[in-house]
This record gives sequence, structure tokens and C-alpha cells, in this order.
Amino acid sequence: MAFTPHGKHLIAGEWVVGEATFTSSPAHGPAHEISVGTPTHVDAAVQAAEQAFWRYSQTSRADRAIFLNTIADEIDARAEAITEIGTQESGLPEGRLQGERGRTTGQLRLFAEHIVAGDYLDQRHDPALPDRAPQPRPELRMIQRPIGPVAVFGASNFPLAFSTAGGDTAAALAAGCPVVVKGHSAHPGTGEIVAEAVQAAIKTCDIPAGVFSLVQGGKRDVGTSLVQHPLIRAVGFTGSLKGGRALFDLCAGRPEPIPFFGELGSINPMFILPNALANRTEEIAKGWVGSLAMGAGQFCTNPGIALVVDGTDADTFTAAAVDSMAATAAQTMLTDGIAAAYRDGIIRVSAASGVTSLVQGSAGAREAAACLLSVSGDNWVAAKDLHDEVFGPLGIIVRVSSADQMLAIAQELEGQLTCTLHLDDADFATAAALMPILERKAGRLLANGYPTGVEVSDTMVHGGPYPASTNFGATSVGTLSIRRFLRPVCYQNMPKTLVPDIG
Repeated sequence: MAFTPHGKHLIAGEWVVGEATFTSSPAHGPAHEISVGTPTHVDAAVQAAEQAFWRYSQTSRADRAIFLNTIADEIDARAEAITEIGTQESGLPEGRLQGERGRTTGQLRLFAEHIVAGDYLDQRHDPALPDRAPQPRPELRMIQRPIGPVAVFGASNFPLAFSTAGGDTAAALAAGCPVVVKGHSAHPGTGEIVAEAVQAAIKTCDIPAGVFSLVQGGKRDVGTSLVQHPLIRAVGFTGSLKGGRALFDLCAGRPEPIPFFGELGSINPMFILPNALANRTEEIAKGWVGSLAMGAGQFCTNPGIALVVDGTDADTFTAAAVDSMAATAAQTMLTDGIAAAYRDGIIRVSAASGVTSLVQGSAGAREAAACLLSVSGDNWVAAKDLHDEVFGPLGIIVRVSSADQMLAIAQELEGQLTCTLHLDDADFATAAALMPILERKAGRLLANGYPTGVEVSDTMVHGGPYPASTNFGATSVGTLSIRRFLRPVCYQNMPKTLVPDIG
């Protein structure tokens, strides 16, 4: 059955409207009128979240796991309708939306399993030592506790997995924290139907209604009022460096600063070492272009640059990449604004000194064609504009003069989400020299692979030093992401029955 959005906000179990509306801008299919959020909506949602926190934070891990699994069930029950509205709004193909829905429900179920096990609480116990000299020791217990209401900003490039009930929301709910979501205006209908699934789970599980709210649309004042609301205790964000930095500064500038967990993207460099380049030239070139152009390049882990040592093998690699990219069809981008930014990015980086255009990508209206450029290592170092992410299927081949220059460029990199090594056995000496550098630059290091595709698991790290993210000690993907919304509390000589979650 087709889903027609009603365009309202969900605030503490009630669907409410505002005075103004905006019209959605789908890639295809009907547009819809959506209520514009206001600071008043935000305040109502946050106040309800604070009231819900007192009960929800005290729920058992088993009950919260049932809640997370029920949300996943309700999303799956709306599978066809979610795919239909999601493809209309985003322009993403059905297979991508179906896979993303599976990732969304899968991480909800994984988090449910994880919190039941209890290891994430990092419980520690020091028994009392009343006879210790010269001072006795009291009994001490430490456990992680939920921090309070969390603000989550929906991402443009993941209508499901990083939006309404995506990773940040799932992690906060798993931790015991209510959530207020600022929906992304690129996919408001998708956000609404997922919010309906969360609301249904809340009713089924008898969870306080204020545990989840969705505020749609709105101008900058809505985001500002959300991160600056005195009852919000943390913010989760996936998006641009400019937008994320503005929110980060707002969080830091509050009378009571709060953590801002922003994932802001990166260029995700690939270091193709000499023997791997010689032995697997065409294979690596084809794999790189496939990763680079996947989903119109609209992934935060898109591998934007490939570093190779100049020479005949680099010539062969370049020719293979050109052939593969020239055969790549244009794709629909998520929004008109993202397509316009991609066009501007091509112009900016193409104008840098020493840049050679190999495949001249273009983007008309909402379409993007892949773009391939080449530059020497010296010109790469000099042209700082080349170091900034271009969100879309744009790749730059950096032809360095030697392995030493490759190491020097690695030293100067800003923080990244990922760094990749393509290597054969004979490259281990160069790889060993790179590893200590790359460990300081990225949250995830890959060998002989491509960074697009982020596994939701216990071991995944999706974050990195600034500007890849705003908190290098955290991840926005995987079970470790739950720890962002907890804080340690020590209980001294406290009766065990009063200490929560002690197993």
C-alpha cells in the first residue's frame, strides 16, 4: 500500500503541525507539503524527552532490547512503503534502499543483543579493604550510565541508516537516552514513516512517549535551538564540515558545553604501493573507480585520491582508470543542492595549479557524471584546495616522485575516516613505514580493499581525527557507538540493591 505523508511533526506521541510548510523536492514522484519546525516545537520535544528520561533510563537492559527489536520489526512491516517513498525522495535505486533498511534494522537488533550481554557497561568492582593500612579502602563500584536527552540530525545521504532511526538514534536508545531527531528536508516522507514505526514500538512496549520525537524541516534557528537547549546532553551529526563545525561551535559555546559527535567526511586516500601497482594495475584501477562512483560518490568513505609512484606503471594505472570511469553512467544525486556543490567542486579543483583533467565529469540539474583528475605530488602539496572533500564521484590520481614523497604526503594529511594500503609481500617495508603515520590519521585502516561499505559490528570504527570527526575517541557505527551516550559513575559503599544494572 502506498504511503502518503501527512507532513506533521511527532512530538511525544502526538502528530502536530506548524503555521508554515515547505514542499518536498523528490527525484521523482509526487511532492508533499511538510510542516516547518520551529524552536517552540523543539522545546516541547526536549521537555518531553527530559520527563521521559527519568523512567526510560531506569528500564532494564532486557526491556530496552525488546524495544529496539520491536522498532526493527515495525520498520520491516513497512518495508515496501519505505522503499517506495525513499526512492522517490532520494533518487536512490530500490536495491540500495532495501539494503539500507536491512542495515538499519540489523544495527537495532545488534545493539539489542549487545546491551543484554552487558559488557558495554564496563562494570568494575573494588571490594572494601577495612583493615588496609595506613588507610582502609571503601567498597567502590563503577558503571556507565545514560547521560540524558540526545539530539540527532538526519543525514542527507542515508535516509534510513543515518537518519530517523539510524545509528545515532539506535545507540542513544540502547544507552537509555531519549532522542529528539531533526529530520533532513531531503527525505521528510521517509523520516515520517520511520517515525511511525518508532511510535508503534513505543506503544507496544509501553515506553514513555517522550522517548522519541521528530521535528521536520525548519531553518537554522531550529537546529540552533536544539543544540543549545539546556536539557540536551549530546548531539549526533553526519554531514558537511561547514555545517558540522557550526553546530560544534554552538555546543562548545553553551553555558554548559556538551559533546558534539560529528562525522564530517574525508578524502579517504589510497596508497598504492609499487609492487601492488606493477602486479595488479588494472584490477586496482577498476576496483577504485567502482568504489569511487558507487552511489554517485555520495559516501563519507568515498576514496577520493589514489597515490601512485610516477612511471610506466602509473601510466598504465591511469589509462585503466580512465577507461573504467569513462564507461560509468551518470547518476541521480540526492538533492539539487548536492549536485550544484559537486559542479562547483569540479570547477574548484580543476583550476588548481598542475591539475590535468582526464575524464571531465559534469552534472546537469540533479545528475552527476564521474570526474577523474591527475596531479603531481609536488602540485598536490602546494594546492591546498585539492585536500578538501568533493562530495560526489570525483577522483584524483596523485603521482608522487618516490615512496619517500608518499610518506611525506601521509605525514601532512588531515584526519581521515579511512586510509587504504594496496600492497604485495614485497611492499611490506614501505607499508611498515606508513603504518605508524596512518594510525594517527584515520579511524580505519584497510589493506587491499576499498573503504565504501562500513560493517556494523563490535569492532568497527567510523570516525577519526578532526576534520573527519569531532571526537577521535568515538565511532558513529558499531556497538562502541553506544558508549558516546554514557558516562561513568562510581558508587562508594552503596548498597548493591541501589546500584543499577549490577549483574
